[in-house]
Amino acid sequence: MYLSPDFITRILNAFPEGAGWLERLPGLIAEAAARWDLEPGPAVPGLSYNYVAPARRRDGTDCILKIGVPNRELTSEIAALRLYNGEGACRLYEADAEAGMLVIERLRPGTMLHKHGRDEEQTAIAARVMKRLWRPAPANEPLITLKGWFDELKKLRPRFGGGTGPFPRRLVETAESLLPDLFADLREPVVLHGDCHHFNILDSERGWLVIDPKGVIGADEYEPAPLLLNPWDEFIKRPNALQVTERRIKILSEELGFDPGRLHAWAICHSLLSAWWDMSEDGSGGEYSMACGEMFLKVRV
Repeated sequence: MYLSPDFITRILNAFPEGAGWLERLPGLIAEAAARWDLEPGPAVPGLSYNYVAPARRRDGTDCILKIGVPNRELTSEIAALRLYNGEGACRLYEADAEAGMLVIERLRPGTMLHKHGRDEEQTAIAARVMKRLWRPAPANEPLITLKGWFDELKKLRPRFGGGTGPFPRRLVETAESLLPDLFADLREPVVLHGDCHHFNILDSERGWLVIDPKGVIGADEYEPAPLLLNPWDEFIKRPNALQVTERRIKILSEELGFDPGRLHAWAICHSLLSAWWDMSEDGSGGEYSMACGEMFLKVRV
């Protein structure tokens, strides 16, 4: 079994128990195959933080085997897929949250949204997919909360002695001023995908569906924010990124019935959170999200 050096490094850096998990991974694959009667194939290229491989079930159904270091995010993903039950999302066939293993529907043709049509059409499709996913937040489900995510930003200034460190001061101050009002809204919280963007929306025989939900409880107005930073590592390089963002917000506002100003505000705040997540211990990283955030500050809605 080949694992790329980049994948190994990410696992070791992200999880204290990463080294042990990497050693156990061949056994976990064999366990999943025996337990659920699967024939796994080689891993997909470009693994990020989970082992992902196409597989086939005993009845001949193609599927995807996903194995990760057991953690809250993976548990929340499994809970979200159970709640979606194939509506707007890939189906969940099997799962063991404690073992960090799940078997999901393989979407065909599986074309990612960023390869389909013009940006305006992609944005409209994404909005329609989002609406299919939202449902009232259930009690006693192991889902992440949006408030919990953004509370992580309270660590930013203490880390840099009260300042903003490598983060643009205006971006931090703007997010700090916006977040209290965004969370003061009394909108009924719903189950969000939490990372609904061009690479997580795929074409299938059942229409456009999502994969890899984070499973987040929060305001539906937040959902489009990750989309506005994507396609990742490419969008900000477009010479007309500012104009495209303004057009996207207009389309999203019309499709979803949301105030464009609040969509814009969530995008600014998410860009800072994304940069915080991407920052390494040595203070490097997060540059792409920060660049998006500084661009968002120039947007007019």
